[in-house]
Amino acid sequence: MTNNDLLYKIHTIFDHSTDDMIKIFKLAEKTVTSEQVGSWVLKVDDEGCVTCDDENLESFLNGYIVHKRGPSDKGLPGLSKKLNNNIILNKLKIALNLKAEDLIKHFQLAGLTLSKHEISAFFRKPGNKHYKACTDQTLECFMKGVTLNNTTEG
Repeated sequence: MTNNDLLYKIHTIFDHSTDDMIKIFKLAEKTVTSEQVGSWVLKVDDEGCVTCDDENLESFLNGYIVHKRGPSDKGLPGLSKKLNNNIILNKLKIALNLKAEDLIKHFQLAGLTLSKHEISAFFRKPGNKHYKACTDQTLECFMKGVTLNNTTEG
């Protein structure tokens, strides 16, 4: 899953306008233009598509946490040296205020059955013996589950 795919999915699943997206970036102290956001939420093959880099995606996710949960006394989280699917999944889990049971439900809606232990492995530190890398396919299943959950609730 590309950064652009993820931004597009968040943009459409939660019906955020371009202005909403700009405000979310601003919550992470990142200034972007409507042209930038517009080019980031296009499909890779679409004319005008520009790749959203890891720094911009993570800034958006940090802003999304603030947008959904409110500001933290600790301030904004720092940016990762290397953004990966585990970090993305964790930031989405925080922003959407999801517990293990919620994650299990989202994965099940997308046709992927994972136990609590399997899910907790995604949130461990990479050096931990129980750490498991979140694949693109797993992240895509999660986003599909979020979409299906949002359509059944909304």
